[in-house]
Amino acid sequence: MKKTFYSNGKLLITGEYLVLDGATAFALPTKKGQHLTVEEGSKKEIIWKSYDADGSIWFEDTILFSDISKGVNPKNDSVKETLTIILHEAFKLNSDFISNSEGYTITTALGFPKSWGLGTSSTLINNIAQWLEIDAFTLLKNSFGGSGYDIACAQNDTPILYHLKQLNPIVEKVRFNPDFTDNIYFIYLNKKQSSKSAIAAYNSNKKNDLEKTIASNDQITFEILNAKTITAFALATEKHEIQMSSILEMQTVKESLFPDFNGAIKSLGAWGGDFVMAVNVVNPTAYFTSKGYKTIVTYDEMILS
Repeated sequence: MKKTFYSNGKLLITGEYLVLDGATAFALPTKKGQHLTVEEGSKKEIIWKSYDADGSIWFEDTILFSDISKGVNPKNDSVKETLTIILHEAFKLNSDFISNSEGYTITTALGFPKSWGLGTSSTLINNIAQWLEIDAFTLLKNSFGGSGYDIACAQNDTPILYHLKQLNPIVEKVRFNPDFTDNIYFIYLNKKQSSKSAIAAYNSNKKNDLEKTIASNDQITFEILNAKTITAFALATEKHEIQMSSILEMQTVKESLFPDFNGAIKSLGAWGGDFVMAVNVVNPTAYFTSKGYKTIVTYDEMILS
């Protein structure tokens, strides 16, 4: 019997890095996500095939039940190794899918290009959790780690506020439908950024006055969420960039790549890659294309609302 599961992608608008320490993050689920289809198989193994958004196969392999149940020692950070680790952690939460099965054929299909960084891993983890009826936040914590905001986006079809309270995820659905969404654009920086390495850099550089920093972040988050004008929204995003630039001891993306842009630009998620958000009263496509950035997505095209 075939079973299919689906999860939304994500974009983190505020609270990057700081959300790990309890700050409130504002995040948006994307229209494109990932499907996972499970069919019965044989030989006590999983035949796994993963498709990118263009229909090409980006991963294909066979994973033995025995490797899932006993786990693997991380060696080369390969896709197969990472997937086996996720399935092993899932097995520890619900062993029935191995104990009571002869095997599976599993396919995954991304709705967005894998390189975009919209949640290839988080949508996979949430889909596996749906399939095995286990808690996706626990599975994430035990396998990849991270704050879990991306799991919350995978599970919700509206904008969310997200924070950790005593390490427990708190998700609040919110409304975000200002009349200036036509002036919000998402630009892909032509490279995928590693969340793991970015988090490691944050942890080594974060300041000691975290309580004050988090309070400031939360204030800016609500300024962005509740902005009534494009000017107020742009100013709040720039304020957020300045704060994170100080914490990370890095230039803002506008300073490093787009100093002559006549508008606001904000990093989303891990600094240095994936998507940035541009806010401008004029369509900035020509500007970014001239700089070599040809993937410009409108708010309406990107965001689930």
